[in-house]
Amino acid sequence: MAARIEHLVTSGTFSLDGGTWDVDNNVWIVGDDTEVIVVDAAHDADAIAAVVGERKLVAIVSTHAHDDHIDAAPALADRYGAPILLHPDDLELWDTTHPARRPDADLADGRQITVAGTTLTVLHTPGHSPGAVSLYAPELHTVFSGDTLFQGGPGATGRSFSDFPTIIDSIRDHLLTLPDNTVVRTGHGDTTTIGEEAPHLDEWIARGH
Repeated sequence: MAARIEHLVTSGTFSLDGGTWDVDNNVWIVGDDTEVIVVDAAHDADAIAAVVGERKLVAIVSTHAHDDHIDAAPALADRYGAPILLHPDDLELWDTTHPARRPDADLADGRQITVAGTTLTVLHTPGHSPGAVSLYAPELHTVFSGDTLFQGGPGATGRSFSDFPTIIDSIRDHLLTLPDNTVVRTGHGDTTTIGEEAPHLDEWIARGH
């Protein structure tokens, strides 16, 4: 059976730089009837586990370490005995949320993760955070962009650990080079496609952060 993508929205808060905001997060579950990975274990381990069910959880892949994307990761990992994967450049952010629990393995640009016969390639796309990554699955015509690229432009860069020129470089060099029909499955909000977003790069640069 071919891999498929399941989608769950969970709700909670995001805190950074002394502020806290209510947020809805996209949780993406990729796999088949036997095994899956979870992209961003946000807010509610029980709700995510209800979708994973009895399937093997191969890994929890964190697109970055803002607390709203990782707050449920340790509880979900403990429930399934699954490893948590994170790019090491985001360890400082991770430690502000989970100081007593480190991720189990490092993500790196070009690393490949295979689940249900489908390969996802890690693209290091910093800017929203230093260790932000996207996951490209060409067989599924999909890139999981975390908070790097949304419908309508780049993720926020006005807070600590972020940088606008860096996120523009990441989007230009690693995401807009993907096929136009690639579906962009984001960390928050609606999906889009590379073809829909690519023509607007100069507008985003002019707009700035």
